[in-house]
Amino acid sequence: MSIGTKLWRRIAWVALGAAALAAVVLLLVIWRGFRAGEPPGALETAVARRVRDLAIPLHEQREKNPLAGDAAALQQGHELFLANCATCHGVDGSGTTSVGTHLYPRAPDLRSAPTQNLSDGQLHFIISNGVRFTGMPALNSAHRVSGQDSWKLVLFVRSLRPLSQSERAAEAQTLVSAHYVGSQACQQCHQSIYQRWKKSPMANVVRDPRGDPHAIIPDLSTNTVSRFSMDQVAFVYGSLWKQRYFTRVGNNLYPLPVQWDIRNQKWLPYHVPSQGADWWAHLYPDDNMHRPTGPTCDGCHSVGYNIQTHTPAEWNVGCERCHGPGSLHVEHPTRGNIINPAQLDAVAENDVCIQCHSQGRPLTAEIQGQYYDWPVGYQVGLQLRDYWKLEDCSLGHTDFYYFPDCTAHKNRMQGNDFVQSVMYRHQISCSSCHDAHGTNNYAELIKPANQICLDCHGPMSPNGPHTATLEEHTHHKAGSAGSQCVACHMPAIEAEGVPGTFVHAHTFRFVTPEMTEKYGIPNPCTTCHYDKTTAWAIEAMARWNGKHPWRLR
Repeated sequence: MSIGTKLWRRIAWVALGAAALAAVVLLLVIWRGFRAGEPPGALETAVARRVRDLAIPLHEQREKNPLAGDAAALQQGHELFLANCATCHGVDGSGTTSVGTHLYPRAPDLRSAPTQNLSDGQLHFIISNGVRFTGMPALNSAHRVSGQDSWKLVLFVRSLRPLSQSERAAEAQTLVSAHYVGSQACQQCHQSIYQRWKKSPMANVVRDPRGDPHAIIPDLSTNTVSRFSMDQVAFVYGSLWKQRYFTRVGNNLYPLPVQWDIRNQKWLPYHVPSQGADWWAHLYPDDNMHRPTGPTCDGCHSVGYNIQTHTPAEWNVGCERCHGPGSLHVEHPTRGNIINPAQLDAVAENDVCIQCHSQGRPLTAEIQGQYYDWPVGYQVGLQLRDYWKLEDCSLGHTDFYYFPDCTAHKNRMQGNDFVQSVMYRHQISCSSCHDAHGTNNYAELIKPANQICLDCHGPMSPNGPHTATLEEHTHHKAGSAGSQCVACHMPAIEAEGVPGTFVHAHTFRFVTPEMTEKYGIPNPCTTCHYDKTTAWAIEAMARWNGKHPWRLR
């Protein structure tokens, strides 16, 4: 038998074996079927990724992101991601959503090496054009050319890359060895962000009237409640809802017994009663001049407040309040030697805000003979639960802090509300809606409220509402007050500390008129239609199509 004949026989046997193997695989597939709920195997994953990559033109693969380093583009990329991608990939890019985990193939973890190792050009092509035979749609469509939107999304996907092991080690070392340098040290490299922050409420909570002639809002001569002079004022606190005045005695500051109601333009007394108010009030003498602001206020209105010296590293909510001590980063900027809240897990990221936007008390009630109304010892990067306990709520009972359903009814309790919400459980963070660096929108929202909500909750969205139009969901005319998402899901029912001033609830629960009848919780219907009764609201809602009566109670 010739060598050629032997070779062909071997080839035939190999082909026959391959065909038999393919037949066995085919029979197994027919017997078991395909299931979207099963993860693809390693071989299938490797082959699919290789085919996907080969489909990207070589010149596209080599493109670099023209928006690299653009902070505004990164924020816009975040917004685009929430609006277009988060349903499958999750707000954190992990892909662990009810949709993403039931696609075949799975929505990939955008934080992982297989995604982060792609070039800018590869990511851009995939985002713009989608991936065939998967659930990945194209951002480009017949009605939309993505333009720079795809590059903005590339920029955001890049920001999801987790810190490396060495960067994590550097971050841990930063918490131990870095010191505070002040927000001005950040200005040189982060000019645009610094300028926005400088105009924000965060940067203007506490002001010295000697350095800022416009700090005191009212004419002091109109004060007939409790007179004081300009010379007595060391600092003013507040510029949105109310303004209070701190005087210095020795190393401590104390609140004067009067405040300015900014909205109603009038003077009011200021005193926290010893009973039926904040938990700490009865532990101090019933006199403002025996209640220093260091324990009760200053820890949240400053950076690095030192309880020994009664002085902060910086007044106001400066950069290092949220990013940690910055000395090492200023010397040699890297990702690892500064805290970026966006790189923390969802709980730790939200803790950055909850540390001050909540009512609670330290785990140790008395610290060096004082009672602190802020989490002494906590700084960004640590676990807030090791320093701070939120105020308890008793269902069915109204108290100083909560309504009977555990919705807060006083100011500075956004965190108490938020941790109860579906949003929090799904790892939505405060920064999904707010930008603490400052914006031109109410409450430092990243865009007008309805736009934020509808990015994730548009008509027929998997996240709800499950209606064809917004009007069908709200039962109000488009553009009206009743069609605003926050009107019903975030009613302004939480007192801000001066009469008639309220802030929005953050549980995102709808308070029904029935709950007003039973528990006295204000509902959004008669809060807006203030000339109507709860009985009217109950009857009106009963006539709405598609509403189950038991859900209105």
